[in-house]
Amino acid sequence: MKLNKQDIQKALETITVPGEGGNMIETGAVKNIMTFGDEVIVDITIANPSLQAKKRTEVDILKAIHEKVYEKAKITVNVKVIAPDKPKVNVIKGKSIPGIQNIIAVASGKGGVGKSTVTANLAVTLVKMGFKVGVLDADVYGPSIPIMLGVETERPLSVADEGISKMKPIENYGVKILSIGFFTQPDQAVVWRGPMAAKALNQLIFDAHWGGLDFLLIDLPPGTGDIHLSIMQSLPITGAVIVSTPQVVALADAKKGVAMFQQESINVPVLGIIENMAFFTPEELPNNKYYIFGKDGAKYLAEDLNVPFLGAIPLVQSIRESGDVGSPAALQEGTPLAEAFNEITKRVVEEVVNRNVDLPPTEAIKITTMAGCAAVKKQ
Repeated sequence: MKLNKQDIQKALETITVPGEGGNMIETGAVKNIMTFGDEVIVDITIANPSLQAKKRTEVDILKAIHEKVYEKAKITVNVKVIAPDKPKVNVIKGKSIPGIQNIIAVASGKGGVGKSTVTANLAVTLVKMGFKVGVLDADVYGPSIPIMLGVETERPLSVADEGISKMKPIENYGVKILSIGFFTQPDQAVVWRGPMAAKALNQLIFDAHWGGLDFLLIDLPPGTGDIHLSIMQSLPITGAVIVSTPQVVALADAKKGVAMFQQESINVPVLGIIENMAFFTPEELPNNKYYIFGKDGAKYLAEDLNVPFLGAIPLVQSIRESGDVGSPAALQEGTPLAEAFNEITKRVVEEVVNRNVDLPPTEAIKITTMAGCAAVKKQ
């Protein structure tokens, strides 16, 4: 039997390149196909240097040609490994979501430093500045965003999007919200292994009708683990914001959080560090500052790591009370907390602009001042 080159190509289109996602033909992995009667030679290049990847590539090609072209074909596969170029700094990865301009991961190395509180207040402040904002609560095992944004009793409905049924995010204070907390009982523990949690998050991300957003904030769980990797593999993260207290223990973990995003294999820009619980100011002594957890720890860490310091948030009773009743403190105009979040949010937006100016894959935005607030304009 005389083999046909076009038939071989069609067979190879059914095979995924190990670690690259696309099929062998569309990715350009197949460099040459030669046929001589019932013999075929396939020259292919892959970026994965592991023996397992090379073996899998060879076996997949043999199987595809035998099953789809000719079961008695004599096949020679030449696999060449070519190391990929060193990734450029701040390269965008992941599958984009139509209509979402910027995706910001809010992270912390340590739990209990107020990451979700910061996320909720950043979100409502961005809305006040005129942005369209969404929040994805990716803290699968301890979702608190629904409580902090006053929607813990809500349940997402289904909406048709181009004939496909998708989840409609809950909306409050102008913020679109999705969380695992909407699908569990208040006293129900989420006992999932990493792959299950990652699958659930992918559904919240890609099976949701987010609509047009200037910013999607992702409230990540504490630490550096499966959820973080899954999010960064799934989405083109514009940048990450790290939250820490000034305490030495928290700073040590925050440093690890920064290091995670800056790893060459992850390479997500760190927009800056926010210091939460920076100092305590009692209501009866508004001019006094007590540095309970240490002074300027996160500021010094930002300087040491050469990343921007985005600002400090004081520890006052109202920020806890407002979070507990689902009314973020940043909504209380004229208060020190609202002013602090205004300044921090402006810094975050400025850092996003600076980051996007150097990177064509993401649509650049620019700042204009309107009534003392930042506004987004697409270039």
